[in-house]
Amino acid sequence: MTTWTFLTNHAHVFIYVARDPGARVREIADAVGITERTAHGILADLVDAGYLKREKEGRRNRYECVEDLPLRHPIESDHPVGALLQALRG
Repeated sequence: MTTWTFLTNHAHVFIYVARDPGARVREIADAVGITERTAHGILADLVDAGYLKREKEGRRNRYECVEDLPLRHPIESDHPVGALLQALRG
């Protein structure tokens, strides 16, 4: 029996990076429950779409969330992703 969650892996990665912008891909993957390869792909998707900015710090990457972009699904596209982050920050 598989379990499901209300948020996608893309949302989980975005939320994790918002909480820890300097997290390593391995840490992100472990926290979300995905492979490192999948985490790399999701991070690339988020950077390519403009939701994350990537900055090199030595050999590591540091990410910055762009919170004013809209959520992507038409049902919630009138809300920025920052509203989701704010709701989950408590």
